[in-house]
Amino acid sequence: MGSRFDITVVAANKAQGDAFIDLAVAEISRIESKISSWDSNSVTSLINKNAGIKPVIVDEELFNLIQRAIQISKLTEGAFDISYASMDKIWKFDGSMKTMPSKDIIKQSVAKVGFQNIILNQEKHSVFLKLKGMKIGFGAIGKGYAADKAKALLKQKGVEAGIINASGDMNTWGKQPNGKDWKVGITNPLNKNKVFTLLPIHEKAVVTSGNYEKYVTFNGQRYSHIIDPRTGYPSKGVVSASVFAPSAELADALATSIFVMGKDVGLNLINQLPEVECIIVDDTGKVYYSENIDIKDSSKN
Repeated sequence: MGSRFDITVVAANKAQGDAFIDLAVAEISRIESKISSWDSNSVTSLINKNAGIKPVIVDEELFNLIQRAIQISKLTEGAFDISYASMDKIWKFDGSMKTMPSKDIIKQSVAKVGFQNIILNQEKHSVFLKLKGMKIGFGAIGKGYAADKAKALLKQKGVEAGIINASGDMNTWGKQPNGKDWKVGITNPLNKNKVFTLLPIHEKAVVTSGNYEKYVTFNGQRYSHIIDPRTGYPSKGVVSASVFAPSAELADALATSIFVMGKDVGLNLINQLPEVECIIVDDTGKVYYSENIDIKDSSKN
């Protein structure tokens, strides 16, 4: 998936631990072969190739994943959208971009984006992209989903505790060998050497998304590499979002959405969701917390 996965398991010995980790790696590879849009033989690629032509019948697992993605799109009013893959790549964040694209070019870049044009047929388990040239991609949800599936498999095989870390998408279960909860440190991206809070996580996932390394600046305004799929403009105002949720899939999608929605709308959404919390850092370095997060920290706003 173009991402590093670190897998930790609590096991009786190294041989047993290695065997469990091999199972998790195989499961992550299985997911990748299904959802990768880079693999021309994947079902996802087949759906994209048939955009505007015909529906593609998929298995229950992929159908349900796409269905859940659409539900998150509705929840976030399009801030999250797996059809973002249809977007024209007009923004460059490698330092080569000297002028901002025109309004017309920006508008045109998202002409084929829109979760409303992903047509699902529950009876046939088919997926149809209405517009020719339309594409779906799982870049903002795939790592979390793979981490969830690897965790579920290991728990099924009897692994009592562990961590799946998919490049910052942390999924935990059980406790450390010393009986304590796993802990995750949250850093301020504008001062990465300092952990401003250490949180215990039990049977939960945490995903941190950041834009502090990939951005462009025009007219004194900093634009992130995370693009709003509704407008074609890069997000601004948020430099880091950490979301705690029952599943890494949900945390993954919501962390991306917060960048697009902005601090105020993002916090308002998270405060309405059960068992979901977040920590947001804005572009001035100020830290904000959702209402239900339990932080014993003097820096809490």
